[in-house]
Amino acid sequence: MNKGKFITFEGVDGAGKSSHIDEVISFLELQKIDVIRTREPGGTKLGEKLRELLLHDEMDPETETLLMFAARKQHIAEIIKPALDKGVFVVSDRFTDATYAYQYGGKQVSYAKIEVLESWVHPELKADLTLLFDLPVEISIERLKKNRSPDKFEKEDESFFNRLRNVYLDLARQNPKRYKIINANQAIESVAQDVIKAIKTIL
Repeated sequence: MNKGKFITFEGVDGAGKSSHIDEVISFLELQKIDVIRTREPGGTKLGEKLRELLLHDEMDPETETLLMFAARKQHIAEIIKPALDKGVFVVSDRFTDATYAYQYGGKQVSYAKIEVLESWVHPELKADLTLLFDLPVEISIERLKKNRSPDKFEKEDESFFNRLRNVYLDLARQNPKRYKIINANQAIESVAQDVIKAIKTIL
C-alpha cells in the first residue's frame, strides 16, 4: 500500500487559506483519493480543548509553544500518522511551520528550542506539500476587521504580522521543493486555480 500524502496550508491570518481547503478535498475526492481534513491546533478531542486555551488565554510564549507541540503530538499519533499509513491523504490547516511563524517570528521564542521540539515530536514527518497563502500584511489586517470576532493572535499589531510573514517567506526559500507560494492578493478564482495546479504536482 502506498503511503498517503500530507498537505499543509499556511499563511497569515486573513489570507483566505481555509476557504480553499474544501476545494482541495473535493478535487482529491474526484480523483478517487481517500482524504481527510484536519487543523492545528486541534484535530483531536484533546487538541480542540487545547485550541481554546491557545487561541484565547494569555500565557507565557514558551508555555504556548509547549502546548502547541503537545496538541501536535496527539494529532500525529491519533489522526495524521494512522491516516498516512493507510494510504489516506491528510490536508491540515496549519502544522509546525505555523509555530515557527507565530511563536518564533511573532512571539520571539527561541528558534533552536522549537527545532528541539520538532525533532522530538515528529523527527521524520514532513509535509509533502505546503501551500503558503501570502499577501501584504495591511490587506490581511483589513480583511480581519471585516470577519468574525478575533482571537488573541488576530488582535496583534502590524509588526507582529510582518515578522511572521517574513518567517513564512524564509521557510519557503529554505524549502523550495516542499513549498508553493500562493498569491492570495488576487481574485478568488485565480487563487483556486493556483491551488489546484500546486496540488497536481504531487499526484
